Amino acid sequence: MERKLRNESVGVVLSNKMDKSITVNVKRKEKHPMYGKFVNKSKRFIAHDEDNKCDIGDTVKIMETRPISKNKKWRLVEIIEKVK
Repeated sequence: MERKLRNESVGVVLSNKMDKSITVNVKRKEKHPMYGKFVNKSKRFIAHDEDNKCDIGDTVKIMETRPISKNKKWRLVEIIEKVK
C-alpha cells in the first residue's frame, strides 16, 4: 500500500521565539471568482524546527506531517534562503 504525497509549501519565517517551533507565513495568489482579479491570500502555520536553526525572514519549505502538538502539524524540510 502506497502512502499519499504530502502537502509542501514555501513561506517566510515570522517568529522563532518558541523552542523547536517556527511560525511560517505562506502567501498565494487566488483568482477572484466574479471579477477575475488576482487577490493575495496568506496563512500562518506553526512548524516543527528540531535544531532551532531558522531565523526571522528566512525562506523555508515545510511539509505536512502527523500532529506533533495541538497546533503543530507541519515540519521544516529545508531552508531555501537565509536572511542576510
